Amino acid sequence: MSSADFATRSPFVHQGIRQVVRDITPSQIREVAHLGMGRKNVVPLWFGEPDQPTPEFIRKAAMDALAAGDTFYQPNAGIAPLREALAGYMNGLYQTALTPDNVIVTVSGLNAIMVTLQAVLAAGDHLVTTAPIWPNIVAIPRVLGADVSTVPLRADGEKGGWQLDLDALFAACGANTKVILLNTPNNPTGWMMPADDQARLVEFADKHGIWIIADEVYARLVYNGQDCAPSFVPLMTENRRIMVINSFSKAWAMTGWRLGWITAPAAITGELEKLMEFNVSCPAGFIQQAGIVALHDGEDFVVSSRNRYARSRKVLVERLSNMPRIMLPEAEAAFYAFFKVEGVSDTLSFAKNLLLDEGIGLAPGEAFGPEGAGYIRACYAVSEARIHQAMDGLERFLARN
Repeated sequence: MSSADFATRSPFVHQGIRQVVRDITPSQIREVAHLGMGRKNVVPLWFGEPDQPTPEFIRKAAMDALAAGDTFYQPNAGIAPLREALAGYMNGLYQTALTPDNVIVTVSGLNAIMVTLQAVLAAGDHLVTTAPIWPNIVAIPRVLGADVSTVPLRADGEKGGWQLDLDALFAACGANTKVILLNTPNNPTGWMMPADDQARLVEFADKHGIWIIADEVYARLVYNGQDCAPSFVPLMTENRRIMVINSFSKAWAMTGWRLGWITAPAAITGELEKLMEFNVSCPAGFIQQAGIVALHDGEDFVVSSRNRYARSRKVLVERLSNMPRIMLPEAEAAFYAFFKVEGVSDTLSFAKNLLLDEGIGLAPGEAFGPEGAGYIRACYAVSEARIHQAMDGLERFLARN
């Protein structure tokens, strides 16, 4: 039963739910996906996940831990070996000097966003982010009673991709602004904030006492020859209000495992640890054991996956560029093409009709806020053959519509 159906049948009970929750629009990505799940011969490019399962050596680590009886409660902040492995991983990537005290293990990157915002954001506070944006990023602070402002990313044809006017971001902040929350690299656009802009933003946030929370779950999925995107991790100090969120989901193909982490000043991780207790208690032990193995033995997989996505990206860009009515801004990172279809304003209906007619599952741009209107998102973390199959169907659909 949908929330609308429930409200109609049980209005008294439904009106007892907080208005801010009732006002949240259900995920339009899920709306399309649920329409397609169970259908035969569907090419599902709606979610941000690879089409291959987690590598066998990571799965085996979890199975071995289960076989050994690792089914009990764990520390709120995560087990010490995983926190040590995460600190070491980031120190190797960013040439930092983090310790396990800087790390909190979470049940997914999404749980990390919730915990960090619960720690610093009160009802009536103000948060600023960019858009188009993954809808959960604006929904969570609103559920917490905060006000949210979005600053648009612009598709700049002259500069070749998505751009953020940093001065506009600064102007959106006011006396009540508590948090600037950035998803970089960005879902759905693939934009990533340059290191020089990150430094300017940190200087601004320091001056105004604003927290920077950076969602960097796509940090390893860059296509410029670098190992990772510019990060706020090297800019974090014990005296700066910076927290960085990451996840095992994207780089290690572990979306269903729900394992992430927060990097933060050691002085506040004890507060985050308390919130983990009240939210989820702890991540599962056997899943944390798999995370350790992913970090220690998974670098070859991360690199090979990125190379695979780069090949599919090349095919997708070539196919879309040769189609009439398509405008595709360049994307620097992540694994999405976010493109506009001339003459299409209702992308939810477009995505549903494309699914029903051709079996191609894409995500509607409106799911990512008003700034995504007219755009469609396709995840290219799949084989080149699947990309061709999807583009063949899209081409046929556009010819008829």
